[in-house]
Amino acid sequence: MKKVSYILAVFTFVLFIVLLINFEKSPFVKFDQRVSDVFYGNDFLDGFHILGETMVIVVIALILLVVLGLKQRNYKGMLFVLLTIGVGRGWNQVIRNWVDRPRPELASEIVSFSFPSGHAMIGMLYLFTIAYLLSKAYSNSKITMGLWIISIILTLLTGLSRLAASAHYATDVIAGWCIAYTWFVICVAWYERRKNNTNERT
Repeated sequence: MKKVSYILAVFTFVLFIVLLINFEKSPFVKFDQRVSDVFYGNDFLDGFHILGETMVIVVIALILLVVLGLKQRNYKGMLFVLLTIGVGRGWNQVIRNWVDRPRPELASEIVSFSFPSGHAMIGMLYLFTIAYLLSKAYSNSKITMGLWIISIILTLLTGLSRLAASAHYATDVIAGWCIAYTWFVICVAWYERRKNNTNERT
């Protein structure tokens, strides 16, 4: 992984902390309202919420585990998936319950808390995990770039879908993306170190 990825991971973590501390302050509240005014009611964006639904993520994670375990015998890859997606979802639940931020009024029927957005956070984690693993299977730089572009676009659309439905505030979504990227880089760093150690021993 390139050094710029680590620098960006530090930046996203700092931004997450800034949002965590300040989301109730007036400038951030105004920012949330302005962004909501732009995206609320957009049916096109709202349709992408399906990409962040729990059942979709569980099915995709299971497929990844089966392919990595049965076809490739990549057991470290299986653990990588469990760390990024499984533990990442656990982090999301812990943070949301700790922060205890209510949902926007239009989403008052949703019982879970709002900060950070699960769709934004877990959506990025599983889409980036797919892109990362597939990029390792292809040596063609154009294919690799295409995979990452698609994953980034889908990540953005998944997060924005929550603004279109007024299920989250903009600061929830941005915070979800930020902490997801930080956690993803940590997991990739662990995975690549373990793989390099294995290659050295062989």
